[in-house]
Amino acid sequence: MRHTPLRAFSPLRRLAVLAIAGLGLVATACNHRETADTGPLAMVARTVDDHSYARPQEVRVRNVDLDLTADFQARQLKGTATLKLESKANAKQVVLDVKDLGIEKVTDPSGAPLKYALGKVDAMMGQPLTVELPQGAQTIVVHYHTQKGGTALQWLDPQQTAGKRKPFLFSQGEEINTRTWIPTQDSPAIRQTYSARITVPSDLVAVMSAKRLTPDGEAVPGHASQRTFRFQMDQPVAPYLIALAIGDIGFKEEGKTTGVYAEKAVLDKAAYEFADMEQMLDAAGKLYGPYKWGRYDVLVLPPSFPYGGMENPTLTFATPTVLAGDRSLVSLVAHELAHSWSGNLVTNATWEDFWLNEGFTVYFENRIMEQVYGKDRADMLKVLGYNDLLTDMKQLKADGHPEFTELHPDLKGVDPDDYFTTVPYEKGAAFLRMLEAHFGRKKLDAYLKGYFSRYAFQSMTTEAFLADLRQHLLHNDGDLEKDLKIHDWIYGQGLPDNMVVPTSPLLDQVTAQITAFGNGADPKALEVKDYGYPQWVYLLSHMPDTLTVDRMAALDATFDFTHSHNSEIEFAWLMLAVQHHYTPALPGLRDFLTSQGRGKFCTPLYRALMQQPGWGPDLAHRIYNEARPGYHELTRAAVDKVMK
Repeated sequence: MRHTPLRAFSPLRRLAVLAIAGLGLVATACNHRETADTGPLAMVARTVDDHSYARPQEVRVRNVDLDLTADFQARQLKGTATLKLESKANAKQVVLDVKDLGIEKVTDPSGAPLKYALGKVDAMMGQPLTVELPQGAQTIVVHYHTQKGGTALQWLDPQQTAGKRKPFLFSQGEEINTRTWIPTQDSPAIRQTYSARITVPSDLVAVMSAKRLTPDGEAVPGHASQRTFRFQMDQPVAPYLIALAIGDIGFKEEGKTTGVYAEKAVLDKAAYEFADMEQMLDAAGKLYGPYKWGRYDVLVLPPSFPYGGMENPTLTFATPTVLAGDRSLVSLVAHELAHSWSGNLVTNATWEDFWLNEGFTVYFENRIMEQVYGKDRADMLKVLGYNDLLTDMKQLKADGHPEFTELHPDLKGVDPDDYFTTVPYEKGAAFLRMLEAHFGRKKLDAYLKGYFSRYAFQSMTTEAFLADLRQHLLHNDGDLEKDLKIHDWIYGQGLPDNMVVPTSPLLDQVTAQITAFGNGADPKALEVKDYGYPQWVYLLSHMPDTLTVDRMAALDATFDFTHSHNSEIEFAWLMLAVQHHYTPALPGLRDFLTSQGRGKFCTPLYRALMQQPGWGPDLAHRIYNEARPGYHELTRAAVDKVMK
């Protein structure tokens, strides 16, 4: 990985042309004297995605129609992907992205074979699949099956699920993993509509990030042991947002357009936890414009899901670690809901522009939380996020990658999963809060609402966003742009000195209790009545370095942190236990690491263990040997690097 110096707003290495979805809408989307030649979308069209083999300037995929059968015994999806193409005159080939797929044949819709070739395998990117096109061909059919090693799909045995009775399958496409289960042009700039026909065992249910055309499935003639579910997504989405899950799944309505899917064993608990979804959806729409996806549902996945949540359109995938029983961790739902605007409606065109998804979403999430739960709670969450950002920036510098503290890093040749830290999230949100502090909420909200409207169902680069920002918020005031240090925020390392550091009166009160405890106060005397999880996490993460095992035992005896049912509190306590070798908590550490596979929790805990002289690495390896088979491949890849 090389360090990239600060770059100008239009890097010279991005001069090739990339056609993007909806380019014909430029004239209507950019109605402020923007043209197809000079507007922000034209800047997007001059961008290359270094993480895709596709050549959409020649031929691009417009629609994907899947017809797949799930074989749980073979752990395989098998069937066809019918791709509708849009091509330039005289285009002779289409190039797709594939990785760990078994390509059986490629045909036209009539079944006539087409010539194809698979290129050299790259460990990160997979292979280009090049298909020869007869003159005027607009549709191809790829016959294929998934293979072991594909990172998108995780097949779970019954014992790995909450119900312990039936198997489960789920996909995770972000960032460049969709190519391991769908042969398509796997770039977030190449938005595609899709439909699907998914055949599953008759006792299981399939759900996707699309409208369910057959909620109860359809019988398969001659195959009583199977049923088929059909889906349709009419809005163009980035390929990483095509998502599938199959299992013993039930559903409960929450509001007029919201509901919860989950394994039947946890459905009631999940429905209770997410009871405020409709209220969140209403709050979001009032802030930044109408919700454009129809329904908003959440699917609670088995514990091995590697992320907190995934913003798949119409159906957020969520970790069960947010099921605290008291609705204290629902900011995750606010985050994924906010992605319905920032990420799904307007999408990063490349993974170097990832902050356009996540930074906007963290800012938006916090505004939803403030609207629904009040300013005090929102302020506490901002402070916790800021602290996480400082921790990650310190770790990135220690790991020798200060360039990853840039909002817009150079990721050519770099797996975008390696850039998965809080930087694009929290630094991106801090950038928007800086703009809010200067312009005021009213002006910034008007700008953001207009931004989502101007580029709805489009992809966006950082350079194009900055062009839009200059026109619609900065009003082309170059001196103001310099005063606000826009360039430093986007292309500089660390945090500019006009960062607005978040504060919270409630967490300031926690600081007083931390000081009292550090001065020897009995934990029973601490004023912690009515603490919510943000206060507890803040207290635990700010304990003095001189904390002794005896003092930890006193904390545990008073508050029983070792047996917390809140995953965020439990994680903060276990980090403290590892750092201070508090052995009574170590059985709980093993249970925590073997019962869930969320990367946010697993990677830091294993890293902390590996940093403890003597006892730590041995315990880390013993726990990991037990836990690793149940983790998703994305979590395994992250932890494997820590365990070296």
